[in-house]
Amino acid sequence: MTTSPPSGSSAFELLHSKIQRWIWKQEWPELRPAQEAAVAPVLAGDTDVLIAAATASGKTEAAFLPICSALTADPPQSSGFAAIYISPLKALINDQYGRLDELCEHLDIPVARWHGDVGANLKSKLIDRPRGILLITPESLEAMFVLRGWKMRDLVGVLRYVVIDELHSFMGTERGAQLQSLMHRLDLAARRRVPRVGLSATLGDMRAAADFLRPGNGDQVTTIVSNADAQELQLQLRGYVEIQPGLDVRKRATDADAEWGANNVASGDRFDIADHLFATLRGSHNLIFANSRGAVEQYTDLLSRRCDRLGVPNEFVPHHGNLSKDIREHAESRLKDRSRPVTAVCTSTLEMGIDIGSVSSVAQVGAPPGVAALRQRLGRSGRRGGPAILRVYISEPELTPTLHPADELRAQLVQTVATIELLLRRWYEPPHGKALHLSTLVQQILSLIAQFGGITPNDAYRTLCVQGPFRAVDGTTFAALLRDLGACELIRQENDGILLHGESGERLVNHYTFYAAFAAPTEYRIVNGGRTLGSLPIEQSLPEGALLIFAGRRWRILTIDTHAKVIEVAPASGGRPPSFAGTGPEVHDRIRTEMRRIYEDSAVPVYLDATAQKLLEQGRAAYRRFELGDNPIVGYGSDTLLFPLRGDAIMTTLALAMHAKGVSVGRQSIALTLSGVSPQATTDLLTELNESELPGAVDLARLVQEKRIDKYDEVIGDELLARSYAAHRLDLPGAQETIARLAEQATSAGPAQLQIAKSSVRSTRRHRIGSLPYAVIDVETTSIDARKARIVEIAIIRLRPDGSEERVYATVVDPETDPGPTHVHGLAAADLTGAPRFADIAGDVAALLHGAVLVAHHARYDMEVLSAEFARVGMAPDDLLSLCTLTLSRRFGSPARSQRLADCAQAEGIDVVGAHTAEGDARACMKLLQIYIKRAAEQNLQWLDEIGAVGALSRSA
Repeated sequence: MTTSPPSGSSAFELLHSKIQRWIWKQEWPELRPAQEAAVAPVLAGDTDVLIAAATASGKTEAAFLPICSALTADPPQSSGFAAIYISPLKALINDQYGRLDELCEHLDIPVARWHGDVGANLKSKLIDRPRGILLITPESLEAMFVLRGWKMRDLVGVLRYVVIDELHSFMGTERGAQLQSLMHRLDLAARRRVPRVGLSATLGDMRAAADFLRPGNGDQVTTIVSNADAQELQLQLRGYVEIQPGLDVRKRATDADAEWGANNVASGDRFDIADHLFATLRGSHNLIFANSRGAVEQYTDLLSRRCDRLGVPNEFVPHHGNLSKDIREHAESRLKDRSRPVTAVCTSTLEMGIDIGSVSSVAQVGAPPGVAALRQRLGRSGRRGGPAILRVYISEPELTPTLHPADELRAQLVQTVATIELLLRRWYEPPHGKALHLSTLVQQILSLIAQFGGITPNDAYRTLCVQGPFRAVDGTTFAALLRDLGACELIRQENDGILLHGESGERLVNHYTFYAAFAAPTEYRIVNGGRTLGSLPIEQSLPEGALLIFAGRRWRILTIDTHAKVIEVAPASGGRPPSFAGTGPEVHDRIRTEMRRIYEDSAVPVYLDATAQKLLEQGRAAYRRFELGDNPIVGYGSDTLLFPLRGDAIMTTLALAMHAKGVSVGRQSIALTLSGVSPQATTDLLTELNESELPGAVDLARLVQEKRIDKYDEVIGDELLARSYAAHRLDLPGAQETIARLAEQATSAGPAQLQIAKSSVRSTRRHRIGSLPYAVIDVETTSIDARKARIVEIAIIRLRPDGSEERVYATVVDPETDPGPTHVHGLAAADLTGAPRFADIAGDVAALLHGAVLVAHHARYDMEVLSAEFARVGMAPDDLLSLCTLTLSRRFGSPARSQRLADCAQAEGIDVVGAHTAEGDARACMKLLQIYIKRAAEQNLQWLDEIGAVGALSRSA
C-alpha cells in the first residue's frame, strides 16, 4: 500500500509508517491544519501542547496520531499506562474509546476505559496488567489515587503523555482545580514532568488556558490555534411574548389531551416555540439546547405530544445528566443513526465532543449561558461543508401596567443579542484566575492522606500549594484550613506530626461520593417496572399520586420509598416537569457592557425576526424613557432601582457595599433594588460610597449569610470561607470603578434634579461672597437615607465672613434608635449612652446656623438630615443658603483620585485629623472651603448662587 504523504503535508513524513497507512485507509486528502501543526511538538514529547480548534476539526487525531506514532516507534519496556486521556464526560470517553480502538487496532497499543459504568472485573484486569492508553474521568482518577495509592507508581511509571479533552469545560471550576491537582500528582507518581496535551474548541484567552494546563509555566506551553473553522452561519433570533395559560390556550387542546389541566403548566409562548420547533426540525437531525433539565422535559413532552396527535413517529428524545445511562445512550445512538431523523432536547450534556455526527441545525431556547458555550453548541452544526444553522428562541413578559421596569428593558433578548455579537467578533469568556478553591483543596488533602497512608503538613503544603495548583493559598491559610479540618474530625495529627484521617474523614473518604469535587444532592431513583429512568433531587416535594414529566414521558407516582430512595412510577396522561436544583451561570462583565452598547445603538441586527425586533425596540425605548444613558437611578414606588449594567461579580460587590451601609438590596434582572430608599437617598449613597473607602472584599464577603457553595465548604471556617468567597465571587476594583461612574451620573443628571423639576423650584438666590458668615457642618448618622437617618454625632465650625474661625461646636447625639453602621462612624450604642438627644441641642444648633451659609462636603444630604431632625422636634429653620464643597471641588479643586472628602483634602495637602469623626471631617471641609474661596477670588468671582440646595459661584448678579 502506498504511504506517500497527503498533498502538501510535511508533518505526515514524521509519523510512523503504520500511522501513515492508517491515514491513507481513511482516504484523507490532507491533514487538517491543527493536525499538521501538532505532529512535531507532540512527537517531541518534551513540551506541553495546547490545541484550540473548531468542533469536528480533528483535535483528537491531532493529539493521538503523533502519540500513537511515538508509542509505536518506542514502545514502553515495562508495564504501565503510556498515555492517559482525561475527559469530563463518561459518554465522551465511550465515544472516543471506539475511535481510538480503531486507530490502535493494528499498533499493539491497548485502549481501555475506566469510569463508573465499567465493571469491577475489567478494572481489576487493568490494574494487574496496565498497558497502552487509559481513558478516564477526573473522578475515577481520584478514586484510583485513593484506593490504589500504593500501586500508582507501577500504574504510571512509564507514562509518556496526559491528554485533557474539552479543556475549557474545566477552567475556573472546582472540578478544574481537582484536575490540575491530579495532573500534578501524576507527575509526582511518574517521578518526572509528563507532557500534557490540552484539547478545546473554544478558548478566548490562550495565555490563561496555557497557564491552566501547566500552572506557573504557561509561557512554556506550545499553543496551536486553528482558525480553519470559517463557515457560513445561518442565524435567526426569534422573539416571543410570554402568555400565561388561559381559556384561549386550553382551546388548543384536542381530545387526545383529556388530562389538560392544572398539571400542564406551559405558558402560551412555550406552545408557540414548540410549534415552530416541530414544524422546522421534524424530519432532520437536530439539537435543541434548553437552559435547565426541567425545560428539557417540558419541551420534549410538548414535541412528543405533537407527534402523537398527528400519528407520526416520535422524533424527539431528551438528554440530561439525571437520566439513566441507557436512556442517554439511546438518544446518542439515535443521533448517530442516519436511517431515522431525530432531534435531541438537551442541556450541556451534548454540548461537548460526543461523536453524534453532524446535525442539520442547533436550537437554543432561552438566553445562552455564555459566549463560549454558544460557540461550542454552534459547532455541532454544519460539519460537512454546509452552513452552520442556529435558531435562538427568547421569550419576554407581556407589557402590562404592572410590569416591573427591569422587565421593560427586555434584558434576556438584549443579553442574547450581546452574546451573539461577541460570538461573531470571536470573543470568549476568560477563566477566573483568582479563586482559592479551598473546597477542592480539602478534598485533595484527604486524598493525599489516603494515597500515602499519612502525610506531614509540610509535605502536603509543598505538594499541593508550593508546587501544585493551589498556589494562591499561602502557608498561613493552609495552616488555618488544617485546623478547621481537625475541628471537624476530618483529620488528626500524630505525635510525630503525620496527618491521618480522623473519624469523620475515614467515613467521608470511604464513600463513593468523595471522588467528585462538585456537590450533588441526594437523589431518588425513578423506576418503572423495574427499569431505572433516572434520578431526581429530593429538594422538591413529590407526594404519592402526583403527576410528573420525566425522560420525555408522563408518569404518575405510585410509591415513594424514603429508605431506599426509590420512586415507583406508572405511565399517565398528565404531569408537570420536575424542578431541579441549580443556579444560572454568572454573566461576564463584557456581556453587560455590550448590552449597554446595544441599548444605546439604533442598528437592528439582521438576524432578528419581527417580534424580536419589536422587543428590542421596546427595550431601547424603556432605556431612553428611564434616561439610563445619563442617569442609572429609577424610582419605583417606595423603592429605587439602580442599573449598573455590569457583570454579576461587580453587581454582587456593589450590592454588598450598599448592604454594609444598612441598605436592603435585592436583584431584579439587571437591576439592583434598594428597598425603602428614595432616588435622592440613592444618589447620596452613591456619592458617599464614592467619597469613602469601600470595605475590603473579605469584609464584604463576611456580610454574605450563606457562603457555603462548594462541596466541602461545610467543614471550612467562616474566616476562610469569607476569603474564598471574596476571591471567587467579588470584584472590588470593578465595583469601585462602577460606583465612581454611577455617582458622577447620578449627581450630574440624577433623580434629585428631576424631583426639583417636578416641584416648584424657588428662584435662584444670590449673595456677595464675604458678606455672610459660614457654618461648616458634618454629621454622622444611622442611615444613608436622609429621610430615615438620625444624627449620632454633629460638628459645626462657625466662620466669620472673611473665613476665619469663630466658634466650634461638637457633640455625640443619642439617636433614640440603633446607631446603624458602627463600622463607618465608630460609635456603638454604649458610646451614646447618656448623650443629649437632638431635641436637647436643637436650640444651640439653630443659633450656630442662624444667618450663615451652611457648608458641607455633601450639602444636600446634611441639609435634609438637619431638616428632618428639626421637624421631629417641631422646629422649622430658616430657608438656609448652602454651599457644597464637593460641587466646588469639580471647579476649583486640584486633580484628585476621587471627589470624596479625604481624596480632595489629600490633593490640597490637607492633613485630615480624626477622619470619620464629625469634627475631623468638618475641619477638613473648612480648609477646602477656604482654599476654594481664595481661588474663586483669584478668578474675580463675586457672587454665591444657590440652585436646588447646592451652592455655586459666579461673576455677576
